[in-house]
Amino acid sequence: MILGNTSGWVYLAVAVVLEVVATTFLKLSDGFQNLAYAGLSIVFYSIAFFFLAPALKLLPVGVVYAVWSGIGIVAIAIIGALYFAERLDLIQYAYIILILTGAVGLQLTTGNSHG
Repeated sequence: MILGNTSGWVYLAVAVVLEVVATTFLKLSDGFQNLAYAGLSIVFYSIAFFFLAPALKLLPVGVVYAVWSGIGIVAIAIIGALYFAERLDLIQYAYIILILTGAVGLQLTTGNSHG
């Protein structure tokens, strides 16, 4: 993938969205019982890693991984609540908010290049 002037944050954002879609398909696969959703999850995870790789060239690995996992956790928790009727306790939502706060804080305090 040609990096050009594309921000590492753009690659990371696309990777996170694709990973969240892949995880949603994995949930829909019912433990790989539904092969169509299982296959889609593998495809979307693969594409997510394709976009994650250039983000790792442009940003510190610790920041990339923290934002990748943090935003993914928050997004999947929301999807779980809205589409799969999964409920969390108030304290669990509070901790998810802390994860989101950390991910956003890392994004705000990290430049595009770690050269």
